[in-house]
Amino acid sequence: MIVTKKHLSRRTVLRGLGAALALPMLDAMEPALTAPAAKAPLRLAFNYVPNGVNYKEWRPVGEGSGYELSRILKPLAKYREDMLVLSGLDIHNGNALGDGGGDHARAGASYLTGVHCKKTIGADIHGGVSADQIAAASVGSKTRFASLELGCEDSRTVGNCDSGFSCAYTNSISWRTPTLPMPPETNPRVVFERMFGADDLNVDAASRARRTLLRKSILDVAGERTSKLMGDLGPGDRHKLDEYLTGVREVEKRIQLAETGAPKFKPSIEAPAGVPVEFGDYVKLMYDLQILAFQADLTRVSTFMFGREGSVRTYGEIGVPDPHHPITHHRNLPDLLEKVAKINTFHVELFAYYLDKLKATQDGDGTLFDHSMVVYGSALCDPNRHQHENVPTVIAGRGNGAFKLGRHVVYPDGTPLTNLYMSLLDRMDVRPETIGDSTGKLEHLTDL
Repeated sequence: MIVTKKHLSRRTVLRGLGAALALPMLDAMEPALTAPAAKAPLRLAFNYVPNGVNYKEWRPVGEGSGYELSRILKPLAKYREDMLVLSGLDIHNGNALGDGGGDHARAGASYLTGVHCKKTIGADIHGGVSADQIAAASVGSKTRFASLELGCEDSRTVGNCDSGFSCAYTNSISWRTPTLPMPPETNPRVVFERMFGADDLNVDAASRARRTLLRKSILDVAGERTSKLMGDLGPGDRHKLDEYLTGVREVEKRIQLAETGAPKFKPSIEAPAGVPVEFGDYVKLMYDLQILAFQADLTRVSTFMFGREGSVRTYGEIGVPDPHHPITHHRNLPDLLEKVAKINTFHVELFAYYLDKLKATQDGDGTLFDHSMVVYGSALCDPNRHQHENVPTVIAGRGNGAFKLGRHVVYPDGTPLTNLYMSLLDRMDVRPETIGDSTGKLEHLTDL
C-alpha cells in the first residue's frame, strides 16, 4: 500500500446531474499509516438455468480430483481447479407431493428456498425465504443494495403459468418473505440507472428519456470530480479507478447501442428497448452490470436467471430455432437431446465469460474471483421426467479460501441442496437454523 496521508471514505461517490457513481475498493480508502485492511468482503452469486439439462452430457466422468469434465462443462476447463462439481443433491419440495402438475413452477419457487410452494393462481401465493435473501438480510446493511436480482426473460408475475401455479413461482427464484417474491430486473437500462443514475426511478419513460439526453453520460457529468480525484490518488489507485471507469463507460455504450442499433438478425420475438437482440450479448451485458455492482461494493449478494422456468426462448444464434421447453421433453430422441445439449453448453460458455470477468477484476488484495462464491445450476435434472433429484450444481470462485476446489463430489441420494446453502451462508458468518428442508451443513466441501 502507498501511504498518501490521505483517507478516502469507502462510501465515496462521484456525483453529477442525476448521477451517483460509486467507486471500487482503493488503497486510499484505508486509513493512512495503518496496516492494510482485512480481506475484501465475500460475495455470493447464484446463476440459474431453466428447464434442466441433458444430464448424460452434463455429468463428469469419475469422482474426486481425478474427474474428467463432461461435454457441457468443457467451457469451464480453465476453471477446473477453481470449482467444485456436485452430484446427488436433491430438491425434494420441487416434487408434486400430491399437487399434480406444475413442476416448472415448483422448480423456480423451491430452488433457493427448499420449500414446497402453495398451489394457487391468486394473490395468496406462499413459498419460503430464499438463501440469497437470508444472506442479504444479514449483510445487506453494509451496501447500497441489500441484493441484486437480474434476469434475461421478462414475464408477468400474476396469473396461471403452470398447471394451476402462479406465474410468480416460474418467474422468481428469490423470495424476501414467503409471500413476497423478488422478480428479476431484465432491462439493462433500468439496472444501470438504478446503480448509477437518477435518485428517483419512479418517473415515466418520457421523463427518463429526457433526463438521459440531458445527462449524456454519467462519466461526463462527473468528469471534473473524477479528474480531481485522480490527481489525489497514487499510481496503483489511478490504475484501478481507470479500469473501473472504463468498464462503466463500456457498459453504458453497449446499452445505448442496444437501444438504437439495428439487429443482426430477425429475432423470433420482439425485443424490448434496451435489450440486445442476440441472447449471448444480452447475458454478457447483464453479467457486466453485476460485475460493476460487486466491484463498487453496491451489493454483495446477487441472483441471475438465464430465463424463467418453462422458458420457450429460441436459440437461432447457435442453430437451435426450436423453443427451449418443448425440446427438453425429448423422449430420448437423439436429435432433441442434441439440441438440449447445445443450449446447455451455450449457457455454460456464457457462465465462463462471467468467471473470466470476475478473475480479471481487481478487488482489494486479489480479484473478485478470489472473493466470491458463485453457484451455477438448475432445479431440474432430467427435464423429460421433471426430475428434481440429483440436480446439476457447480460452485466456482475461491471464496476467500472457503472450500477445497478442483473436485467432483458425489453425495448420497436424498441429500438436500439446501445443505449447500447452509454451508455457503456459514462462510459469510450468516447462520440460520435452517433453510427450507435443510438438515445441516453440507459435508466434504473442505476436507475430502
